[in-house]
Amino acid sequence: MIEIQIQHGDITKVQADAIVNPANSFGWMGGGSAIAIKNAGGRIIEDEVVNKAPLEVGKALVTTAGKLPYKAVIHAATMESPTEKAMDYNVEMAVRGALLLADDQGFKTIAMPGMGTGIGDFPKDKAAKIMIAEIKKINPINLERVILIDLDKKLVEAWQKELG
Repeated sequence: MIEIQIQHGDITKVQADAIVNPANSFGWMGGGSAIAIKNAGGRIIEDEVVNKAPLEVGKALVTTAGKLPYKAVIHAATMESPTEKAMDYNVEMAVRGALLLADDQGFKTIAMPGMGTGIGDFPKDKAAKIMIAEIKKINPINLERVILIDLDKKLVEAWQKELG
């Protein structure tokens, strides 16, 4: 069973093997967690994901972490276009895709922000429920810990409530 840790903070400063970017299908990193990751790690991250796009909603791909101290950034699409609203299925599939890819890549610890809760405008309480359920469902080979981290206090509280 995967250990779940919850933190209030900046995803670009967490201790992990890799971090997750809630992406759009085009790979553009223009808002929310994506812009923070791009600003801290460099444009090379966005250039690589855009070159690998389109990314199907619910699928994940891995890129360099640029100047960030991670082995990789995992981009998991929660929406097709940057203006689209995220749906239950999108969040569920993106979280699952990120977890499976992280496990496949041999990462032991990953950090994940709210999926679809920023620009995707998905309700934080529903996202917390879906995210924690998906993490509990997976039976990994390598992945040992998922750190749920976000600057949004309401989301952090929703994760804490959901985890019990």
